[in-house]
Amino acid sequence: MAETVETLRANHTDVVRVVYPDLIGADRGRDVLLGHLPSACGHGLTFCRAVYHTTPRGDVVPVAGGLDAGLPDICVHPDLDTLRPLPWEPGVAWCLGDTIDPLTGEPAPESPRALLRRVLDHVGEYAGDDGLSPVVGPELEYFLCEADPAAPSGWTPYGGATGNVYSAGRRGDPDGHLLRTLRQLDELGIGAIAGNHEFDGGQFEINLAHSDALDAADRAFLFKAAVKEAARREGRLATFMAKPFSGIGGSGFHLHLSLVDAAGHNVFDDPEGDLGLSDTARHAIAGVLRHAPALAALANPTVNSYKRFGPDTLAPWLIDWGPDNRSAMVRIPPERGAGSRLELRLGDASANPYLVVAGTVAAVLLGIRDKPEPPAPLEGYGYDETSAPRLPGTLPAALDALEADEALTRLLGEGFTGAFLTYKRNEIERCQQAVTDWEFAEYAFHI
Repeated sequence: MAETVETLRANHTDVVRVVYPDLIGADRGRDVLLGHLPSACGHGLTFCRAVYHTTPRGDVVPVAGGLDAGLPDICVHPDLDTLRPLPWEPGVAWCLGDTIDPLTGEPAPESPRALLRRVLDHVGEYAGDDGLSPVVGPELEYFLCEADPAAPSGWTPYGGATGNVYSAGRRGDPDGHLLRTLRQLDELGIGAIAGNHEFDGGQFEINLAHSDALDAADRAFLFKAAVKEAARREGRLATFMAKPFSGIGGSGFHLHLSLVDAAGHNVFDDPEGDLGLSDTARHAIAGVLRHAPALAALANPTVNSYKRFGPDTLAPWLIDWGPDNRSAMVRIPPERGAGSRLELRLGDASANPYLVVAGTVAAVLLGIRDKPEPPAPLEGYGYDETSAPRLPGTLPAALDALEADEALTRLLGEGFTGAFLTYKRNEIERCQQAVTDWEFAEYAFHI
């Protein structure tokens, strides 16, 4: 610890910002003066446990263990292995934290980072090989928005021009937002590789490197927090909301996943197998398909998420898979050998990275354990609903599917699942009670 403090001091760092994800993946945290870092590591930083039960508007949802228990503490312990300087805050280093229940000494049941660790602890048990390790590559899209008092939401997509699909430079990014953000992410050291203007005006995608599952989720979480902070510094809003605007597309969270053995060999690869895939890969695909309705609750976790789905959206609508087919829910990219993997295209950008990685790994493990076979792969454009079962069309349906999936929820844990379902069902109740601008415009004048 003393060596860490001295190294930080030598690098002119006097504050450590300890952050951790809440249930929806927003970053919570505290700035700690360097001289108090040893105490923070030893005793933890206390927060009210209801931080996990607090809505984006600041209300506290009555999740068990929060209000009913008198709003007890959790302790957040800095993970010094994740320290990194903040490029846009001189003198500040970023650090992830792990949340502990001080009464039990165990991880807080709502902790997304602890949830992913619990699932990863079962890899050897479910896969029958202690040497296997999931490798994950996240792809996230987001909209950059500018303040616009005339817009219904107060915001409008940055740049405005359409048709700049898969482009770089000032044509779709007149102020050079992407270049600035890429360079800051590179300084931050979270494995950013490349970025481009995406399909719609003001929409961007930045790719992150593949790595082990926990590290990938950590980096995706920090990526989202960093992009939002960079936008604030520009006086703009970066949103990972699934579909922030009517009439244009939404933002996806595509997850590439493979498994490697202790020697580093990709066990999804088999040159002699159908499509060059191993039995393990086929069972993994089938596991994801089998548990897709429940996975939707984690990968598409908001009321708004389900407005991104539908025919001709390039967002999945059916529970299907296909080789190099972007209209399928599970796409198998064409690379083989070390690059063999599945791409889950179900998720939207609003998903908490820890939850969507944990759920996907859990579904893969259940597939490998139970050995189901996938149906025939999709051929052609995947929006014929007679060809495959439909995904849940609403958040309530997805939550019901999650609750009913006993195999998946057993892996995720009763404490987490109960908290997540309570929190999200409260979100649905609040949405149903809200009067929207659409309702007023539709009914007020004529009724």
